Parts: sequence; C-alpha cells; structure tokens
Amino acid sequence: MIGIIGFGRFGKLTARYLAEDFDVFVFNRRDKSAQIKKIGANTASLSTVCQQNIVILCVPISTLKEILIEIGPILKNDVLVVDVCSVKEYPSRWMKDLLPETVSILATHPMFGPDSASDSLKGKKIFLSQVRVKNKRYQKIKSYLSSKGLIIIESTPEDHDEQIAISLALTHLIGRTLSEFGAAELNMDTEGYKRLLNILDVVEHDTWQLFHDMHQYNPYAKKKRIAFMKAMKKISDRLEQ
Repeated sequence: MIGIIGFGRFGKLTARYLAEDFDVFVFNRRDKSAQIKKIGANTASLSTVCQQNIVILCVPISTLKEILIEIGPILKNDVLVVDVCSVKEYPSRWMKDLLPETVSILATHPMFGPDSASDSLKGKKIFLSQVRVKNKRYQKIKSYLSSKGLIIIESTPEDHDEQIAISLALTHLIGRTLSEFGAAELNMDTEGYKRLLNILDVVEHDTWQLFHDMHQYNPYAKKKRIAFMKAMKKISDRLEQ
C-alpha cells in the first residue's frame, strides 16, 4: 500500500497512475477528497499515510524540510520514503539527516509532468538514486517502473543537479523570459520561431514557486544561468561592432 503526501498537479498524476495497481492513501492540507476519490485513491490522515509501505512526498522542496521533521516520528520502521523534487542534493541530504535510520530512502525525479504524461508514461524518463534502500527492494521498484514503459536513469544526486541545471532550469529560464518578453504566435512566423514558442508550453502551467525552487535549491543553477546571460551579452555586444 502506498501513501502520498501532497495532492497538487503532480501528486494527482502520481496518485492516478499508482491507483491502477495499488491501494493509495493521500493526505493533503486542503480538502480535496472529491478529487482524490474520483481518481480511485483514498483520502487519509497524515498518520495513516505514514503507516503505509511506501510514502511518496509530492510537495515543493521549499516545504520538504518541515514535512520531514513532522513525519519522522510517525513513520513506521520499515517504510520507504520517496521524494519527487526536481533537484536532488538537498532533498537526499535532508532525508538522511532528518528521518530515522530504520527508514529506507529513494530519491527520484520524474522527468515529466501532468501535461506530458497525461495519457501515458511510455517513453518518459525517471531519475533514481539509491540513497538508502536495500538492493532487493530497489530492484523490485525498478522492475515495476520499467513495466510502465518508463526509462530509468541512475546516477548520483550531484550529477543529477549539475545536468538538470541546464536541461530543466535553463529551459524554464528561457521559457519564462520569452513569456515576459511577450512572445506570441505571428502570421509571419518561421519554423524556427514556432519551435521556440514550444518552450512556452513547457512552463505555462507550472507555478512561479516551482521555477523559483529549481533555481534556489539547485547548487549549479545560478552558475549556469550567469554563464548563459554572459553568452547572450557577448552576442549582443558583437552585433554592436
């Protein structure tokens, strides 16, 4: 049985897919019992969720620390705690520091969202880092995820964050900048411009908090952002010569 803490857009997606195969219990601060029931999951108290075999934390990284402190004393001994944050170094460290040693820990980053995976998980990528979980249990989870058509990427939290600072944080920076600039469809467009506008689709449904968090908590994001801005200025300066 699986417990989920948080029923935002990604928590809802997670619960919907897992409810196809497991009994899923969801805790959310605000009452969303009707929506939870509609996708085949069960509304539950925080203590009930923490007594399931697996507890998935579908919460913003900015609230993760306080959630870990709150649930640490009420988790059952052999539970597996999973986070789904888009950065991995800080969550992995916090889970090891704040959760009891009897708790297993798996750091993940599903590299898809409610829009891109609304119909299927096939071909989507998910990052896994075996922070503190026995290999037999870990292999069972990998087998289940693979059976859903997911492509599994395994590495360290550090390697994840350095790469994702470009592939995710930088992409969202460009998308947010295009939105702020006012980029929109034009009658006289080009194929290149239409592809550029596709980046807007990546960010338009995500919250500012998600965007802020992926930059605030990724130790490599600022460096990559500054390097990109310098490259933009360098190109602009060359045009003035």
